Amino acid sequence: MKTRAAVLETIGLPAPYAQSRPLRIRDVELAPPGHGEVLIRVRAAGLCHSDLSVVSGDRPRQVPMVLGHESAAEVVECGAGVSDLRPGDRVVLVFMPSCGGCMPCMEGRPALCEPGAASNGAGTLLSGARRLSLQGAAVNHHVGVSCFADFAVVSQRSCVKIDATEAELSHAEAALFGCAVLTGAGAVINTARVQAGSSVAVLGLGGVGFSALLAAVASGAREVVAIDLNDAKLELARELGATACVNASAPDAAEQVRAPTRGGVDYAFEMAGAIPAMELAWRITRRGGSTISAGLPHPDKRFALPPVQLVAEERTLRGSYIGSSVPARDIPRYIELFRRGKLPVDRLMGERLALEDINVGFDRLASGHALRDVVVF
Repeated sequence: MKTRAAVLETIGLPAPYAQSRPLRIRDVELAPPGHGEVLIRVRAAGLCHSDLSVVSGDRPRQVPMVLGHESAAEVVECGAGVSDLRPGDRVVLVFMPSCGGCMPCMEGRPALCEPGAASNGAGTLLSGARRLSLQGAAVNHHVGVSCFADFAVVSQRSCVKIDATEAELSHAEAALFGCAVLTGAGAVINTARVQAGSSVAVLGLGGVGFSALLAAVASGAREVVAIDLNDAKLELARELGATACVNASAPDAAEQVRAPTRGGVDYAFEMAGAIPAMELAWRITRRGGSTISAGLPHPDKRFALPPVQLVAEERTLRGSYIGSSVPARDIPRYIELFRRGKLPVDRLMGERLALEDINVGFDRLASGHALRDVVVF
């Protein structure tokens, strides 16, 4: 079958993207689902910095590629061997498929699935196959999802079935649970295991950072410091429960956090994917505290760590990928928190876009002013 899709053919084209148009809307060929795969109709797809990083070249990937990794969809057809999904099911897509058999998966850490990481890097589905083509040439999948398209074929291991109706959780809201919420809330709940009464700082108020802030508030943190370069986002953070807000451009930004928190926070979450943010997060973490990064800067970037602080202050520096989550367990949990008003993800929604406007959407994302814009199909 044919499907419309936003295809990235050249990496590193300059902004504004509305003019350079790195993503071109093409009619691509989509092969039927193979064993363990499903055909899905995409209902909504969020625009995330991870997509923007591929467009800009900060996260090199093979092209041509159909981008998109944060999505809500409906199952249309199931391939052979699929027993836990059926046509009509609502699903949230997860950008790291888990095989279930490698050592990380068996240890309960599917976010670190080894075959999943290998297939994502190769631009294939978990099976190693490519189901996309354009004029007879293979087109790569983006982290096994490629949801900037009307339809997609994905591994069943990339799908989490959800029971919420559209009236309870819109497609646009549901999409955020596949990346922004899973990554941000998971970093707080799973990676750091923030306890009630703790002090928290979140650096970088994109979809992931805001989700971390919501989770910190829901976890009962006594102090939640929001840090960003955008004052409008800081004001929203205050409305969502931040007890203090700091503009990262201030020369005394670190002291603005350290002074009122008596030496720094228990947990500092770096969500911006930028080395200055990483350095600031380290500086505002107290003795005995933890600095957690879910940002993904360019692979060539380096962060200078003072080892004496790591030892003498018993500091912890941790990475958090997909929020250290077990998606099949965590996505339903986070949706239930949303239903109960504890995780108001709807407050993070930005513009609804048509697929044809996706380059404009990435300009908005790159500006730093957008919330979570979503392509609605």
